[in-house]
Amino acid sequence: MIDEGKLNIFIGQMLGDLGGASSVAMVRLGGSLGLYETLHAKGPMTCAQLAKAAKVHERYLREWLSHQAASNYLAYDAKTDTFSLPPEQAMVFVNQESPVYMMGGFDLMTALLDNQPKVQAAFKSGQGVAWGDQTGCMFCAVARFFRPGYQNFLVQQWLPALDGVVEKLERGAKVADVGCGHGWSTVLMAKAFPKSTFIGYDFHPSSIEDARAHAKEHGVSANTRFEVGLAKDYPGKDFDLVTCFDCLHDMGDPAGASGHIRQSLKPDGSWMIVEPMAGDTLEQNLNPVGRLYYAGSTMICLPTSLAQEVGAGLGAQAGEKRLRETIMSGGFRSVRRATETPFNMILEARP
Repeated sequence: MIDEGKLNIFIGQMLGDLGGASSVAMVRLGGSLGLYETLHAKGPMTCAQLAKAAKVHERYLREWLSHQAASNYLAYDAKTDTFSLPPEQAMVFVNQESPVYMMGGFDLMTALLDNQPKVQAAFKSGQGVAWGDQTGCMFCAVARFFRPGYQNFLVQQWLPALDGVVEKLERGAKVADVGCGHGWSTVLMAKAFPKSTFIGYDFHPSSIEDARAHAKEHGVSANTRFEVGLAKDYPGKDFDLVTCFDCLHDMGDPAGASGHIRQSLKPDGSWMIVEPMAGDTLEQNLNPVGRLYYAGSTMICLPTSLAQEVGAGLGAQAGEKRLRETIMSGGFRSVRRATETPFNMILEARP
């Protein structure tokens, strides 16, 4: 027997989900055309006024504005027929320094959809999809998605939560940022601690090129360099600090990476591992954050790991217990959760 009440509740959920899915293209249009930025700068505007200011076609804009108002992304005043961007929504759509800036998330959702054909084939074959073979600008989307968290928490909260690390960085330390991607994490640390030296390693050559450009753009080339290298055999030793941001679970051989990182550290060094927030059981992850991370894990993280040597396939929701076991297998004597956010857990491992 069908329970009509439960069915209606589920249909309501589906309408919300489809509405969210339909908003991906609409939000990206608003970002690409500068519509949010214009409303943020100029305040409430009619459709005609915004069309003129943003130099877009008024009829198309009317449809877009209507969708945005129906989505509660924009506020609409029926008396004046004006649309405005509330300050709270501006933190999500406009302010790139905001901890809740989410435009990168909408780019990432597009990349997941673009990745579907390759991942769908992998479901049948059991093989992986190499990071360099991901479709669309996956690398750009990932960098844009994670940057606000690093911008707002890395130097301010995460590093200070480690045992004596900030003091070393202030005096002048040697740091390896493993799996650095486009290098935002490396650049932020290098800017905050000019007496320290930072080396970013990543196995994706194009990302290393972008990281070098970011370092030059932000004026940290003097104490930063980027090299192509694998987590389990990058060059260098006697590091005071090694960092891995949202990448350990993507590695094919995270245990092998742990062993190499252990060998590359000084005896009193630290390894900071930033990973997606997750509990150790499925039921602990049945929430909005887990929902997003399981989707990303299915379409990006798991295929990436399975395409590499060993193919451990930890997944983005591995949980602290599995991560701790993986880290300890490399020879570390202690692992602790130093701090956390709703989206990340920050672990500190010591030799």
